[in-house]
Amino acid sequence: MDIKFFKKSKSTLIFLLVFCAIGVPVYYHLVKVDKKLPIYNPADINPKLVDASVRNKTKNHHVGVFTLINQNGDTITNADYKDKIYIADFFFTRCQTICVAMAYNMSELQDYYKNDNEVMFLSHSVTPVMDSVSVLKKYAIEKGVIDGKWNVTTGDKKHIYDLARKSYFAVLDEGDGGENDFIHTENFVLIDKEGRIRGSYDGTKEENMQKIIDDIKLLKAEYAK
Repeated sequence: MDIKFFKKSKSTLIFLLVFCAIGVPVYYHLVKVDKKLPIYNPADINPKLVDASVRNKTKNHHVGVFTLINQNGDTITNADYKDKIYIADFFFTRCQTICVAMAYNMSELQDYYKNDNEVMFLSHSVTPVMDSVSVLKKYAIEKGVIDGKWNVTTGDKKHIYDLARKSYFAVLDEGDGGENDFIHTENFVLIDKEGRIRGSYDGTKEENMQKIIDDIKLLKAEYAK
């Protein structure tokens, strides 16, 4: 074999190996796109889920100011969720259908994040008159609710229903929050540290809990930058 050819081939091979070792990672870094969760505004969501008063809003949507009462009789407001990532849902303690699976799945998420101070949970009763503090306390004990991690709440019915329709976009049916109004929804809503909607999931499906965990990882990575 020609020695010059051998030396040239060897030099070429070394160059290619060095190029791959350095060039490929650099190229990947330049072209890769960091995956981020979308920020949902009313105009991005199925209009059937959005109250007509905010349906055309295209930016800067945040969960509205709320004042609720939790299982311990404590007042819960937006301040309790400041700089927190949280999952919100709507339920009632006497529900024997979708709420059973929702409560189980929420408790599983709570267990996963029990040592993570960044993540919290917020459940709103859609039958607040029946779901008094004492009823919620009993329910919270039965479901293994951790105080300070998961607030199970009651409050003014119209206020809660407005939150469902104008803040979280969690229900399909329209209504005024009056005596005869009733909402029933399986949605879990992911809220970021700024009070913005970053995801919505069917809370009755166990497989969606992994999706929530994965999405929270993305959200945490976004805040870590």
